[in-house]
Amino acid sequence: MPHTLTPDAIRKALRAVKDPELGLNIIDIGLVYETAIDDDGDVKVQMTLTSPGCPAGAEIMQDAKLVLEDLEGVRSVEIELVWEPYWTPEKMDPRVRAFLG
Repeated sequence: MPHTLTPDAIRKALRAVKDPELGLNIIDIGLVYETAIDDDGDVKVQMTLTSPGCPAGAEIMQDAKLVLEDLEGVRSVEIELVWEPYWTPEKMDPRVRAFLG
């Protein structure tokens, strides 16, 4: 069976996950740093939050895990929260940044 899981497919799926404070998906606001998948279907995502005290952090990470677990071929999902590099608005998609002003 061909392997349809790619880092792009993972990123595409993660577009369904929104930051409730900003109302934007976590890809466009630049919260997802790394995505990896091995041949067994184990997905690992490195992501950050807009701030260490982000009240929606646990919810965002849980949503990301659930979205990825629903993808065909995924055996396990590990969401790693990282603070390096620290998130800044510059990490946002330029169109989103323009939209937010």
